Amino acid sequence: MNDVFKALNDPTRREILKMLRKRDMTAGDIAAKFDMTAPSISHHLEKLKRAGLVTTVKQGQYVLYSINTTIVDDLLQYVLTLKKKI
Repeated sequence: MNDVFKALNDPTRREILKMLRKRDMTAGDIAAKFDMTAPSISHHLEKLKRAGLVTTVKQGQYVLYSINTTIVDDLLQYVLTLKKKI
């Protein structure tokens, strides 16, 4: 869970997740939306992948990134448990 919170702490990574909510994208598609280098985008994508927030599928020479809704659901359940009173 710590990796998830660390990944979500960055505004660029949160924006990438918003984009992936709409559709699966390649790293090139994602990079085109930001004013930063390709290695910087790759770093952000790797953090999201390590946290389990995105999944990848190789399609030919491209890697397609998707949001991992399972981990998002788990995160929401965790946050909701914080709200419950004992």
